[in-house]
Parts: sequence; structure tokens; C-alpha cells
Amino acid sequence: MKSKRDCLTVQNVERQLARRFGEIGMPNADLSELPLAVRQPSAKSPVSVLLADDHPVIREGLLKILNSQKDIRVVACAADGEEVVNLYYQSLPDVLILDLRLPKKDGLQVLNELMARGNSKPRVIIITTFDCEEVIFKAVRAGAKGYLVKVADAQEIREAVRRVAKGETFFPPEVGLKLAKSIASPRLSKREMDVLHNLASGKRNREIGHTLDVSEGTIKFHVKSILRKLDVIGRAEAVAVATTRGIIQLA
Repeated sequence: MKSKRDCLTVQNVERQLARRFGEIGMPNADLSELPLAVRQPSAKSPVSVLLADDHPVIREGLLKILNSQKDIRVVACAADGEEVVNLYYQSLPDVLILDLRLPKKDGLQVLNELMARGNSKPRVIIITTFDCEEVIFKAVRAGAKGYLVKVADAQEIREAVRRVAKGETFFPPEVGLKLAKSIASPRLSKREMDVLHNLASGKRNREIGHTLDVSEGTIKFHVKSILRKLDVIGRAEAVAVATTRGIIQLA
């Protein structure tokens, strides 16, 4: 079992998030809006869990891992985003384990929708194959209280469920480091993202300026800002770093 030092504490993560959200002017900089659920599982009743993953083999594996414990009980399973939302309000589980890639509605859409509804804020653990910085940041910003990759071992998954059910967070060391790095990194503006996507498609400054209806000089200014924020020295490196961190996705 991992020690408390192996995972970022809720205080450390939320302190960094509060500072970063304030810097970028986000409306949920008030951490009271993050998903600190008011329900606490009874000491005698098992932690109820809703599983959401579109792969039957993954669902069955998680089902066996969790239901093998006396203090955890899977109450429902969902295979797509719409089903997750419906089953969540039917069962009101203590913990929702949510895959990011789901049919009909993806995991972030589901998370944002559940967070926006009513007073029953879900305690969500993301479990996915994607562990790049930007994806982790977006999930935590949306309200996830835990984040696991699908190579996590059984003990780690159980510990995550137990801790998140208590209102704590659970980020394994490698995830916590990427989250902290993403929080500390300067965010690209919407216009810089537009320029970056055009850089990734191989366009030169003049072509990008024509596409975005701005001058070539303005594009040069944005490119310099992108290189500085990503801490790179060239356009190709900027695209590579942005792709690795999950800031953009190449087609």
C-alpha cells in the first residue's frame, strides 16, 4: 500500500489550483466549487461505485477488483456517456469511476454535466489510457478527485476508491507531477492555440495570417509567445511538445 507521501494531498493540489485558476481568470477559482461531495459513506455500509467504461473486458476487470472487497460494492455499470448520467442519478453512488473516451458523450462532457446539476456533486475518479499533462489538468479542473491510468494495479484502484469516498484526492506520483507541471505552466491564449494548430498543419506565417485574417507581423508575435510559453526554440519543437503534453492532437 502506498504511503500518504506517494500521493498529492488535497490541500496541496487545491492550493496550486486556486492560485493558477486565479491567474488565468477562471470562474471556478473558488475551490468551494470543486467537487467536495457532502455525502459520507456510513462506516458500516460499503462504498457504492458506478463504473463507466465502453470496453466490457475493462468493466469486468474493475468489477472483480472492487467487488472482492467487503467495504466496496459496484452498484451499476455504464457503457456510454448518456448511460452514465442516467445511472448516476438513479443510484447516487459514493464514487464514479469514469473513462474519458466514451461513446455518445465523452468523460469530460459527462463530468461537466454532472457538476453543473444540482447540489449532489459527484466524487469522480478518471481511469484512462491518457496521462498527458493537459488531459490531467482538464479533468481536475472539471472536478475529478482522482486520476488513474489503466495500468494501475488492483491495490491502487481500491485505495483510490476508498480515499475519494472520504472526500480526499488520489493522484499517483507520476500523475501528480504532471498535474503540478501543467498548473505551473503558462496557458496559451485562444489566438495562440489557433496559431499553434496552423503551425501543426505545416503552414508558414504568411499563410497563417491569411487564414486568421491578421498581419504576418501579428503571427510572428504570437509564434514568439508560443515558443516562450512552451519553453522551446523552434516551431517543430513547439508542435512536438504541445502534442506530447496533450495541448493539441494531431489528426
